[in-house]
Amino acid sequence: MEGLYILLVIIGAVIIYSLITFFYQKRIVNTLNEEEFRAGYRKAQLIDVREANEFDNGHILGARNIPLSQLKMRKKEIRQDQPVYLYCQSGLRSGRAAQMLRRNGYRDLHQLQGGFKKWTGKIKTKKK
Repeated sequence: MEGLYILLVIIGAVIIYSLITFFYQKRIVNTLNEEEFRAGYRKAQLIDVREANEFDNGHILGARNIPLSQLKMRKKEIRQDQPVYLYCQSGLRSGRAAQMLRRNGYRDLHQLQGGFKKWTGKIKTKKK
């Protein structure tokens, strides 16, 4: 019976943490549908936070690849005085990237709702 209480406390903690993270992300990053994203990304820094192999298989035309796993080391490549448009495969990693950038002073952050898998615009693939 004691194990059940411990399990319930752990599950409760995970749910609370997830909710806090969700609402924090909604406050710090502007989630845009494809039409809104398309309207603004050409005047901004477009960053694909997926890994290099995902990027090579197809990415939004004009995007720069800075994987989430390297963002901490490469954040100086992103200017703070310009809007930052982020995307990943589904929207999860771009949300984490926005959190990391926000902690480092970036304020004008936007992400693509649904990520690259929902993108219907022009894409570029790396020739093999």
